[in-house]
Amino acid sequence: MDFSRYWAVRQKKVDAALDRFLPSDKTKPTTIHEAMRYSIFAGGKRLRPIICLASAEVINGKSDSALPLACAVECIHTYSLIHDDLPCMDNDDFRRGKPTSHKVYGEGMAVLAGDALLTIAFEIAALTKPAPRYSPAAYIRELAQGSGTQGMVGGQVADLEGEGRKISPAELRYIHENKTAALITSSIRLGAMSANATPKQLAHLTDFGQSLGLAFQVIDDILDVTQTTEKLGKSAGKDITAQKATYPALLGLDKARKEADRLTARARAALKPFGRAAQPLEAIADFLLKRES
Repeated sequence: MDFSRYWAVRQKKVDAALDRFLPSDKTKPTTIHEAMRYSIFAGGKRLRPIICLASAEVINGKSDSALPLACAVECIHTYSLIHDDLPCMDNDDFRRGKPTSHKVYGEGMAVLAGDALLTIAFEIAALTKPAPRYSPAAYIRELAQGSGTQGMVGGQVADLEGEGRKISPAELRYIHENKTAALITSSIRLGAMSANATPKQLAHLTDFGQSLGLAFQVIDDILDVTQTTEKLGKSAGKDITAQKATYPALLGLDKARKEADRLTARARAALKPFGRAAQPLEAIADFLLKRES
């Protein structure tokens, strides 16, 4: 498959849908809508929405059913970045190569922009058509669980509480399973659910998502200490400065890379029951392992 074309086509599809779903920057109150759009269209990879679409394609070869859910996930991811960059959290001046929301709009408006993106995510998700096995309530529940205190928010809490102290490998895994892997897993599950996946198919894709999400964060930790700010589009070396718990800090770079390899191989193994239909997800797993930003 032509992976670059595959990614570009779906990225464009997601961007067009987000443009339709979000209020225009001329809709009152204009400042909040401008701030929401500033962060949403700041140049993200669209990983989570694309794997949501790809997951639906694995089940029935189509992705249109998953498009509202894909956009909802991207809104939640972007809200988390806005809040994560705030002075009270990671205090970062750059995200996706541009000044962070609070540097452009002020802290108060940045908080509200994050709040608004989180809220509109559920409005967008509610537009998803029910599948024979899954109701709109099931989609909303999955989205809430992946992003709430038993998912992304819970991981952020553990991450904050782990700063400046020595933690165990199990504690580090808990942070990353929730802070990063939970929403990635929900993205994959939502795509499959919208395509009416069987319970067995959903279980395989859940295993894939959990391993992929952990591998993604391990690589992110590695890139933070090996790449420049210009390459990453965000401040490099922030994890060391904040004394955050990371895989390189706990295991060293070589072992961290081996762990990313192991998790990616495990993710690929979870896709074997789908045969050639899983080729896009396999390609995504390989791409994330080798990424440099």
